[in-house]
Amino acid sequence: MIQMEASISGSSSPTHPKWRKVVYGGMQPGFGDNHTDESFLEEMIMNANVVKRDLLKVVLDAVSISQYLCIVALVVLVWTYTLTNTLTEKYLLLLNVSLLGSGFFILLLTADMIPFNLLLNYLVKNTFFITALYMLSPIYHTLTRSISSNSIWALTASLLILHLFLHNYSGSTVKAPGALDNPTLTSNISLNASIVASLLISSRLPSRLHVFAIVLFSLQVFLFAPLVTYCVKKRSFKLHICFSLQLLVLTLVFTYQLHKLLFIVLLGIFVFVNLVCPYWLIRIQEYKFEINGPWDEAKLCFNITE
Repeated sequence: MIQMEASISGSSSPTHPKWRKVVYGGMQPGFGDNHTDESFLEEMIMNANVVKRDLLKVVLDAVSISQYLCIVALVVLVWTYTLTNTLTEKYLLLLNVSLLGSGFFILLLTADMIPFNLLLNYLVKNTFFITALYMLSPIYHTLTRSISSNSIWALTASLLILHLFLHNYSGSTVKAPGALDNPTLTSNISLNASIVASLLISSRLPSRLHVFAIVLFSLQVFLFAPLVTYCVKKRSFKLHICFSLQLLVLTLVFTYQLHKLLFIVLLGIFVFVNLVCPYWLIRIQEYKFEINGPWDEAKLCFNITE
């Protein structure tokens, strides 16, 4: 009799439902919303998206940073030689013409089929730009006359550091022919910082022609040099490496002629950027730990900024 009652009571008790993994279903009866069973961690994957980097590839990628550091260092050297009257306005104008001509020549050789209308548009815009710059050079000459020179040097150095910190080393300041992405906000801020720095330096020059020549030179380098180097890199990576090595040697030679201590500091920066930083990046890769599993958030397949 007792066994019969126990069997009847056992058969009348409801069976416990089995837990199922659902994405959108709310709470399951009999389980909490944070309940997991033994099968929950079966889909866990460790370091699925971690890319193992090669030291040589990282060193070669760091060449772009050293290349632009050389470009900025050469601009500072030209500023220094101009402020010390080593470079006259005639040599600066000749340098501007040669840079503009060689830049367009390299752009024609490296870019893929630039339309004639685009090239003509570039030439017309540059003509209006140079004319406006020549007309505004008297204003730039007296722009910071009431500010002390020490403040000018400190502000110029700060703007150059900001320029290097925000510069887009993987792209171009100007949209290159065939490029899909426009320049970012940080790259535009970096460009504006370099322009203000060149205007501050030009205000300490003796004549208006000096101001026009040095501002034109600075804008050519800061505005069009990233475009030229970007096209060279897209055309041939070996040509990009050779061009970067030539810039590196040229920068070190001129810096050594100017000051030996600056030469040592600049050489140390190049070694740090091209050798020490890639080595650190490879070493810290072994400490990267990524876990993927059924708890991962959904990833958008479209750009939310569009």
